[in-house]
Amino acid sequence: MTAASATSPFPARLKTALKFDPVLLTIVMTLLLGGLVVLASASMSISDNLVGQPFYYVERQLLAAAIGGAGGIACLFIPMQVWRSVGPLMLLAGLGLLFLVLLPGVGYEVNGSRRWVRFGILNLQVSEPARLCFIIYLAGYLVRRNKELRENFGGFLKPMLLMSLACVALLAEPDFGAAIVLLATALTMLFVSGARIRDFLIFFAVSLVAMVLLAVTSPYRMKRLTGFLDPWADPFDSGFQLTQSLIAIGRGEWFGVGLGNGVQKLFYLPEAHTDFVFAVFAEEFGLAGSFVVIGLFVALLWRVFRLATHASETDRCFEAYLAIGIGTWLGLQAFINVGVNMGILPTKGLTLPLVSYGRSSLIVTMIAIGMLVRIHHELAVDAAAPNRRRQKKPAAGRRQRK
Repeated sequence: MTAASATSPFPARLKTALKFDPVLLTIVMTLLLGGLVVLASASMSISDNLVGQPFYYVERQLLAAAIGGAGGIACLFIPMQVWRSVGPLMLLAGLGLLFLVLLPGVGYEVNGSRRWVRFGILNLQVSEPARLCFIIYLAGYLVRRNKELRENFGGFLKPMLLMSLACVALLAEPDFGAAIVLLATALTMLFVSGARIRDFLIFFAVSLVAMVLLAVTSPYRMKRLTGFLDPWADPFDSGFQLTQSLIAIGRGEWFGVGLGNGVQKLFYLPEAHTDFVFAVFAEEFGLAGSFVVIGLFVALLWRVFRLATHASETDRCFEAYLAIGIGTWLGLQAFINVGVNMGILPTKGLTLPLVSYGRSSLIVTMIAIGMLVRIHHELAVDAAAPNRRRQKKPAAGRRQRK
């Protein structure tokens, strides 16, 4: 198979089998299937009380997993060159989604935040696909403008102005957690691609001032910050969610109270099946189980960053930057979710990837995993091509001698 055929949507009429990363897929499936089990335990009482169906949220999550799986499989047949070429369109799509949700009559409001757009039976949280769109665009920009990025501030400032515009739209929803994840992911990608340290320092200084002003001028955010610093000072109001989470984690002790035997999910802990599913897991599986989940996410990050390193070594810079962006996004979101549950970070509305209930998050995450598997496939095809050429040359030589 030639390098040109590796970039064809259907290489050699699919005679070349797709090359999967078994370790990556095993980690992803373990988190996904384990998450469904934990979700069933965390949501059974809530869904039975709300709609009279104990597995209501599990069924909806399974549907999202099927949609995300189909999207991920479709990505296996889309060459990375295609994603690179449509980067500017992905930027426009991401910005369009973030501003579309702010339009009256279009955005759907839940718990005081306008983050969703209705698509039939699915409420799409626009920050999820928008984030992936921005990562794809930024990976392409870092390839096209790498020299400019390394040599002057303008190369750094241009993408960060676009990301800042996206963050403004996210804050207008409001979705402070998604803005933080997007900004941190973009900065990580820029750092890896060789941006100058002084450019980071200038941007960090401006961002720090802006975040302080946002916190000081918003009573809602100040309440969250003060509640995080001392949740026990007001355990029945601003600190209620965090104190219930800490109680759940504390009850788990070393090995937990057993699957399904948790108490805090029984209408004590708000959002037990979404943002605080890790606390339910810690209560039922204890410290040992918590280490297993954290270890799985560490292994996932190791595999993704290893893939990025391999892509960089073979001069596939777009693929390397894209893998770095996806890995940073998933790792940072998991870290923030676990940190919020443990009380070491302020409360943010971020799901635990592949585990928490969140259909938009799950669908987009599965699509991103499909892109990672496609990168692995193209790298494997490139590595195998020279071997096949070497095997063919001696055979041709023998025919000539005969």
